[in-house]
Amino acid sequence: MTSSTPPELTLDLIRSAAAGLAGVAHHTPTVRSRTLDAQVSAEVLVKCESFQRGGSFKFRGAYTYVAAHLDEVRQRGVCTVSSGNHAQAVAITARNLGLRCAVLMPHDAPAAKLEATRSYGAQVEQYDRFSMPQAQAGAAFAERTGLTMVPAYNHPLIAAGAGTAVLEVAGQSSAVDVLLAPIGGGGLISGCGTAVKALSPTATVIGVEAAASAVTQRSLRAGQRVEIELTPHLADGQMLTTPGSWTFGIMQRVVDDVVLVTDDEIRAAMRFLFDRMKLVVEPSGAAACAALLAGKVDVAGQRVAVIVSGGNIGVDRFGDLMTEEASAAVRGVPRPHLR
Repeated sequence: MTSSTPPELTLDLIRSAAAGLAGVAHHTPTVRSRTLDAQVSAEVLVKCESFQRGGSFKFRGAYTYVAAHLDEVRQRGVCTVSSGNHAQAVAITARNLGLRCAVLMPHDAPAAKLEATRSYGAQVEQYDRFSMPQAQAGAAFAERTGLTMVPAYNHPLIAAGAGTAVLEVAGQSSAVDVLLAPIGGGGLISGCGTAVKALSPTATVIGVEAAASAVTQRSLRAGQRVEIELTPHLADGQMLTTPGSWTFGIMQRVVDDVVLVTDDEIRAAMRFLFDRMKLVVEPSGAAACAALLAGKVDVAGQRVAVIVSGGNIGVDRFGDLMTEEASAAVRGVPRPHLR
């Protein structure tokens, strides 16, 4: 397989990715909470990709992509541009396969993600994402280094790898009625949404993104990709100026709706996941749960899969955000009611 002939994203491709990841990626847990079920009057299956290698779902797609192009990248090595989770995934993949790896990360990338990426053996450079779009910075980086770019989301193999998470949920229960997943560039929801729709055509797929940008919601409603100015917000994994050129077409097909969450709602979800489910989750990773807890979707009486996409957050940052969440509660931002 070459980079010039990308495959079609299908359930068969996702199943093929799952076979390739067997014994390489973790089969992450799907957990339940009676409190959460009672809160939303539904059966909620929380897929904990925070326990995946590298601390997020990203390893699934990165490994799938690189393994499919191994002959091409063996001599050249690989590179990527990422705020952290995909950076770690590519670095781990390269280390496991004996490849040279360089990563371009924004100057404001979380310290825990930056340190972890370096610890996996990647050469790290940084750039200002507020002065140059990620795609442009990445293309220039790949040209300068001569390494093969591993896309963060905009390729069928990346999405297929991500979609294997849903196959694991489906293997532990009957088909889900609703899928809730965070949206950054769109790789996760493209893969998971394709799998869910193939397994259960009547299922509803709902994406969740930060209210500060809402770029995918705006694009889907406009019927074309829109571009926005980058606005800082809590969910660093969702800080993009436009949806992926390839993922947008997939999202048009499989995503039924996109809902928005605020920073305060994300912090409240992070606290809930920690207090009630003993899960440490980063802001982007908590977005889908935030939408559920904040009542952005009505899921009463249904079986709901919620993707916790990542848990890469340092203890100091987590403590700071929980202090801010407590301050938000004082200001009148409601916390999820714990029954």
